[in-house]
Amino acid sequence: MERHSVVSEGDTEPVVLTEQRDRILIITINRPEAKNAVNAAVSRGLADAMDRLDGDPGLSVAIVTGAGGSFCAGMDLKAFARGENVVVEGRGMGFTERPPAKPVIAAVEGYALAGGTELALATDLIVAARDSAFGIPEVKRGLVAGGGGLLRLPQRIPYGIAMELALTGDNVPAERAHALGLVNVLAEPGKALDEAIRLAEKITANGPLAVAATKRIIVESRGWSPETMFAEQMKILMPVFASNDAREGAIAFAEKRPPRWTGT
Repeated sequence: MERHSVVSEGDTEPVVLTEQRDRILIITINRPEAKNAVNAAVSRGLADAMDRLDGDPGLSVAIVTGAGGSFCAGMDLKAFARGENVVVEGRGMGFTERPPAKPVIAAVEGYALAGGTELALATDLIVAARDSAFGIPEVKRGLVAGGGGLLRLPQRIPYGIAMELALTGDNVPAERAHALGLVNVLAEPGKALDEAIRLAEKITANGPLAVAATKRIIVESRGWSPETMFAEQMKILMPVFASNDAREGAIAFAEKRPPRWTGT
C-alpha cells in the first residue's frame, strides 16, 4: 500500500491524496472544509494522479472520491473570484477535458454538484450513496456548465431529462440517477468507497491491457463510421493480442490458475 499527496499553499493539509491498493489507485480530494471544491492545486493533483494511473503498468483502474462525506462541490468560486486559474490547460478540472486511457470509478457521498457532477461524468462508472445527489446548477448563478456536463450528460441519460436538469439546474437524487442509468451501483451511506473498491476488484481480475483497450473502443467508437469501425477497432485490439498478458491469460486458463498480469 503506497500513499502520495499534493499540498496547496492555502491549505494546511494535502488537497489530493493517492493510495495504491494492488492494481487500484484511490484518489481522494481532501478539502472537506470547502466541500472538496476544486482549486488550482486540486486540478493539478488530479491531473498528476491520472498521469500516474496511465503511466504505471502495475495499475488497472482508479477510484476518485472526496473526504469528509462529500464528493465535490465543483469549482472553488472563491478561488475563481480571486482570479485563480482553477483548471489545468488542456486537462480541465484535473481530467474533465482529457480523461485517462484506463477506467475510473467515482465513489460519491453527499453532494456532487456543478463541477462535482462534471468530474463524475468524466469517469466511466459511478458508485453513489443512496442519500447523495447530482446536479449542474450553473444556470442558477448565471453561468454555464462548461466542464463537460452539457456534453456528457445527454450521453448518459435520456436527452429530454438531461435537457430538463441542465435548464432548471435542479438536483437529481442518487436513486433516480440509478434508475436513469447514470449511477451503476447504489451504496448505503458511508459505503460508496467500499462498493467502488469491490467493483474495481472485479475489473482488476481482468487483463489490464484488455481493459484499457476495451474502454478505448467503447469511447472512441462513437465517432467511427460504419465503413471504418471494424478497421479502427482492429488497430486498438491487435497489440493486446500480441501482448505478454494475452499469452499469460491463455496459459493460466489451460493450467486452471488465476493469471498473473504484468500490464505488458
